Amino acid sequence: MKILCASMLLAAVVSGPAFAQAPQFNMMADGPGKTPEQIERQKALEKAYKESLRKIPDAAVVDDPWGGVRNASQSKTSSKSRQP
Repeated sequence: MKILCASMLLAAVVSGPAFAQAPQFNMMADGPGKTPEQIERQKALEKAYKESLRKIPDAAVVDDPWGGVRNASQSKTSSKSRQP
């Protein structure tokens, strides 16, 4: 009897994570779809966002926060050794 109870307890403990991986069912109805005006507004916002990203200039100079701490000879030799 003890073996049966122990095996049932072990089965329950081991199968617990398997039940946690089961798909979750949403019993609520989905919300209403977007209206054509909302779709157009979303497209306009996306377009404005992409255009604003194009206006950001590229970083031409590499910023080295530890550049003032190193000696001049160390910074030149370390940068040469890193480049392929």
